Amino acid sequence: MNEKSKIEADILEVLSTVIDPELQIDIVNLGLVNHVAISESGRVEVNMTLTTMGCPLLSVLESLIDDALKILPEVTETHVSLTWQPAWTFDRMSRYAKVSLGLI
Repeated sequence: MNEKSKIEADILEVLSTVIDPELQIDIVNLGLVNHVAISESGRVEVNMTLTTMGCPLLSVLESLIDDALKILPEVTETHVSLTWQPAWTFDRMSRYAKVSLGLI
């Protein structure tokens, strides 16, 4: 694994500590994070979706993501981009999230 891949794996690990305020499961296990990337300058791009288009929590999640990623010394700034493709479905959730929410 190269250094950039390691840092991106670390970013995903940190993002797994960001808890969705409504569902009380982290955003990685919920399947909300599509992709992460870090530039040479340390800018992290988090591409994600939400469970519903009308979700009022985007600004809260952006703040939680920014605060969480500050612990990584390689990160200088964060940017969250929201996309609806691919659309979020229950299939995107990990087994852990499904069990926690009583879906299986």
